[in-house]
Amino acid sequence: MPIATVNPANGETLKTYDALGAEEIERRLATAESTFRDYRTTSFAERARLLHRAADLLDEERDDIGRVMATEMGKPVKQARAEAAKCAKSMRWYADHAEELLADEEPADFDVKDSGASRVLVRYRPLGPVLAVMPWNFPLWQVVRFAAPALMAGNVGLLKHASNVPQTALYLEDLFRRAGFPEGCFQTLLIGAGAVEGIVRDPRVKAATLTGSEPAGRAVASVAGDEVKKTVLELGGSDPFVVMPSADVDRAARTAVTARVQNNGQSCIAAKRFIVHTDVFDAFAERFTAGMKALKVGDPLAEDTDIGPLSTEQGRGDLEELVDDAVESGATVLCGGERPEGFTEHGWYYAPTILTDITPEMRVHQEETFGPVATLYRAADLDEAVALANDTPFGLSSNVWTTDEAEADRFVRDLEAGGVFFNGMTASHPAFPFGGVKRSGYGRELSGHGIREFCNITTVWHGA
Repeated sequence: MPIATVNPANGETLKTYDALGAEEIERRLATAESTFRDYRTTSFAERARLLHRAADLLDEERDDIGRVMATEMGKPVKQARAEAAKCAKSMRWYADHAEELLADEEPADFDVKDSGASRVLVRYRPLGPVLAVMPWNFPLWQVVRFAAPALMAGNVGLLKHASNVPQTALYLEDLFRRAGFPEGCFQTLLIGAGAVEGIVRDPRVKAATLTGSEPAGRAVASVAGDEVKKTVLELGGSDPFVVMPSADVDRAARTAVTARVQNNGQSCIAAKRFIVHTDVFDAFAERFTAGMKALKVGDPLAEDTDIGPLSTEQGRGDLEELVDDAVESGATVLCGGERPEGFTEHGWYYAPTILTDITPEMRVHQEETFGPVATLYRAADLDEAVALANDTPFGLSSNVWTTDEAEADRFVRDLEAGGVFFNGMTASHPAFPFGGVKRSGYGRELSGHGIREFCNITTVWHGA
């Protein structure tokens, strides 16, 4: 993929960029290493001051960067502004909490005689330059949720962003520079995928984090493993949205629409598989279908647009293949299932879609639908609901609608996912750990767990 801004609403190429050459990559790696030696010794107060300044700048510029994001990857501009605001909020959260999260710890039940020590501490120290390989779907948020904790921990960041959001990638580097972070604290590398391996293998790069596809995660993790370097992976998701008889069906159906089509349906933690108890299936299906049909598809820069185009032509093609395969195998289309009227000749649009009568041999049963396509299942009882929810190679998050405490306990115990959200849609927040199991990856972002991922957890022992 060329490094370029291509407007997904009309296919027009707006800007193109040359990839960095070997000499410039070397210069930037050297700068990162040199900067880290000094930056790691700065105080939490100084790092917090700089990160607060970055948050203030982002708040001031959210309208402008929101339009850039909407133009580069197609999300409705109102959602883009909200993304920028969320990033600023998270920067401030880490600025205000990092020192506490990384404070020295004393082991519990410390016994002087047993250990031979008079004092033992656990100290969190930064690792060094960390490479972040990030996707296009939340082009600010995916980066900030890595960058804010990494910078507050005393690390420095190297960003390899998706090739279709270069303007957002360059904005991030400029944002941290204008906030006052030392040169080299955060650098954007405009490079193709082929250059990633060499950077991961470079001894100056101490760790890597990747959010993206399973193949990309496997590739980076295998190289990092060969070099014995830490990685955190957040890969695909096919989250279940389970509705049980005790649920508020009206509210569940309204939330289901937002949960499926946020970010034009291109979100790892978007609900994708809707598993509804047979007692409330018909009522939920009617309301869910009506809500999906009512969404307005249109120009992502228009304030009243609910659904913009998919980010790439390839992405729409992949989605169409999954839907067509399901329909050919007997799935029923409750709404959508095609390019929307008025958008068949330009832009990479796809109509909000619900498929039901899904069977295991259909690709859509196991593969992630990255776009506004929902699959709807009928469950006879709690056991079948849990089994359907877990019948996926992914395990990122999950949504469950029930007011029955025994059912809730069962779902928490048995769902194979990194999160269980009751009576509401999955969301990320800087205070909550975020990540998954199975093929959704490993490690955690956000919260204290996230900031410690790229720290040297050091035992400090003093003799008796």
